[in-house]
Amino acid sequence: MTSLTTTPVALPTRRLGATGPQVSALGLGCMGMSALYGEADRAESIATIHAALDAGVTLLDTGDFYGMGHNELLIAEALRSAPAAAREQALTSVKFGALRTAEGGWTGYDGRPNAVKNFAAYSLQRLGTDHIDIYRIARVDPDVPIEETVGAIAELVEAGHVRHIGLSEVGAETLRRAAAVAPIADLQIEYSLISRGIEDTILPTARELGIGITAYGVLSRGLISGHVTRDHAFEAGDFRGMSPRFQGANLDRNLELVDRLRAVAEAKGVSVAQTAIAWVLAQGPRHGADIVPLVGARRRDRLAEALGAMDIRLDAADLAAIEAAVPTAEVAGARYPESQMADLDSER
Repeated sequence: MTSLTTTPVALPTRRLGATGPQVSALGLGCMGMSALYGEADRAESIATIHAALDAGVTLLDTGDFYGMGHNELLIAEALRSAPAAAREQALTSVKFGALRTAEGGWTGYDGRPNAVKNFAAYSLQRLGTDHIDIYRIARVDPDVPIEETVGAIAELVEAGHVRHIGLSEVGAETLRRAAAVAPIADLQIEYSLISRGIEDTILPTARELGIGITAYGVLSRGLISGHVTRDHAFEAGDFRGMSPRFQGANLDRNLELVDRLRAVAEAKGVSVAQTAIAWVLAQGPRHGADIVPLVGARRRDRLAEALGAMDIRLDAADLAAIEAAVPTAEVAGARYPESQMADLDSER
């Protein structure tokens, strides 16, 4: 296992909304280091977090249900073994609320105020810290008004246990209701070349309210990374084996779009993944709102590739060529199985 010995470099930064923190323009999503993508190498995961910190990444995203607490413990271990300079710059973004079974199943979401505070207490202990930088419920609890859930996080802010309030996968109406209770730093939501639904009402509402966007799934779980092939076999525990966009004819159609994107990328001398990430990076200035992509790199080589997107400059012609190569109307399959789509307030 490697450890950092140098002072972290400074990546460009973006502020999360009008009230949120200043963070690196690219964040590291750590979920895959613990869950849902098959087995992960613990030493390589920690080395990847160290490499991200060393490269100037300050935003580490996790969820208390990723590996039932495993991911938070992993991040805590990585931060403990990082130099003080890197550790002090790191910001934690934590999702909570998902209910799990011992077998790994999912049984809903709990946004009741007492549950919110209970989840936070456990996360603080696992992370080994006295505060969480951004705290958000992973999915809206349909049985609890969002005002009550956000109000409970606001009380954690007042108590000093949380610095900023975030949301995840909520629609425009819920975004407005939440913002009426307390300042919302950012909305974490899927956004990529093949998942552009937020552009209709959610993104304009976030801009109006001064709420930033942390975009996950910018490579659509690897689908538009250029690394997935038609004969790709997913190992046990990798949820992509059940993801509609990775199934049969859907996968064939989507990889045709990736092939078209590859042609654009090769013309610029960059990789497919870098092109897809650079496109999301460009949407902040383009739309008048700051958007921070989260890359789910589990290995240092994938992290290095993603960081290369920071050096790509896309002009209007480049953006038009990318969007022409991957028109959203031609994307095949929903982004989640039907049962999980039903949990998304953002899709209602």
